Amino acid sequence: MPLVPMKDVLDAAAPQKTAVPAFNIDNLEILQSLLMAAEAEQLPVILSVGQGAIRIGRLKPLAAAVHQMASETSVPVVLHLDHGASFEQTIQCLRAGFTSVMYDGSRLPLEENIAVTRQVVAAAHAVGVSVEAELGAIGGAEDGIGGGSGGKVSVDQVSAFLDGVGVDALAVAIGNAHGLYKEKPHLDFDLLRSIEALPKAVPHLVLHGGSGLDEEAIDTAIDCGIRKINVATEIRLAYLKGTRAATSGDIYETIASAREAVVEIARQKLRQFARKA
Repeated sequence: MPLVPMKDVLDAAAPQKTAVPAFNIDNLEILQSLLMAAEAEQLPVILSVGQGAIRIGRLKPLAAAVHQMASETSVPVVLHLDHGASFEQTIQCLRAGFTSVMYDGSRLPLEENIAVTRQVVAAAHAVGVSVEAELGAIGGAEDGIGGGSGGKVSVDQVSAFLDGVGVDALAVAIGNAHGLYKEKPHLDFDLLRSIEALPKAVPHLVLHGGSGLDEEAIDTAIDCGIRKINVATEIRLAYLKGTRAATSGDIYETIASAREAVVEIARQKLRQFARKA
């Protein structure tokens, strides 16, 4: 089926109190594996192109591949820009057929973040594309993103941001981190509940750093309003593990082994976030 805006799948998840995974795609094998997993589970999936893949020239090739492969699936698929680095990059993604873009202005002063995000929203919404923004300093590092102090967002910051611009999804820092956690994270669910309870229209909330979070943390996050959960590192590690498990030296056996490993972990995440047994 044709690609859909991210807002569509998050709107559908909200009344069910479920979440949709956003998996980073770095090559055709991972892309194919994720679509196979979504098809097997008959669940929507968000496919993210991150800054690492963009730096090695894969923005347009991956976008074209997603459009072609998704046309052969029976589940909703979103093509999403992860941690957009600039207004210009989001425009490049709109031209490449993305159905969702994230502009990450979290390192900017709040007023500047609002101003640039407002430009992104105007351009993206004009062509029916969803927009995600980010507030707070999400710790850890992945694809060169993050590395901040892990400072949490405040309810006042979220309120002021939403007064300045309307987005479809908002990633918030609540003690989460990119990459794998070195120790058990202490996610501030009270903060998340306070954000969700703001007396204004709150966009769908997003949790970055979903790799390695235990089932209890995921369930509580979803209960508190999280509708999109990013998973990149676990997918990449599964892919690498799968390639190492192939010992014959045959390239097609290696691809098949890597694909099997990615499909397995992706199906687990899809079921977990959708709260399927």
